[in-house]
Amino acid sequence: MVKSYTGVRKAPEKETQQILVKDFMTTRLILFKPEQTVGEVVKVLIEKNISGGPVVDSIGNLIGIISEGDCLKELVKGKYLNSPRDHGLVADHMVKEVKTISPNVNILDAANMFLTEKVRRFPVMEGGKLLGQISQRDVLRAVDGLKVETW
Repeated sequence: MVKSYTGVRKAPEKETQQILVKDFMTTRLILFKPEQTVGEVVKVLIEKNISGGPVVDSIGNLIGIISEGDCLKELVKGKYLNSPRDHGLVADHMVKEVKTISPNVNILDAANMFLTEKVRRFPVMEGGKLLGQISQRDVLRAVDGLKVETW
């Protein structure tokens, strides 16, 4: 009887895709100032086809986020009270406690953060500096491009 022994075979290692927030974040941001009016923000959001953006102070520090929803609340309040209220200031309507994300977070971890935090965008920060922003749509684009067998 002939015995053949080939030894233990190792399965070929699959290449894992390490896709990070910095690979898909937007770096050309539309920034808002706290002294802008809600009406000005609405015009920019519509013109640029965006749903919100970071609010920065005079030296570029992140101090908040303003979104379509924040603007809509002010506009509806004005219409309901039959008074033009679209001139409220961004500083009065922005979200001040901003959740941020690091550029080195894995894109799937970012997807999970979107689900748990229930926000539409995260400013991307590193060392106290605003580098960009990542949205749910950016994450969808990233995940859609992943190879099925390596994630």
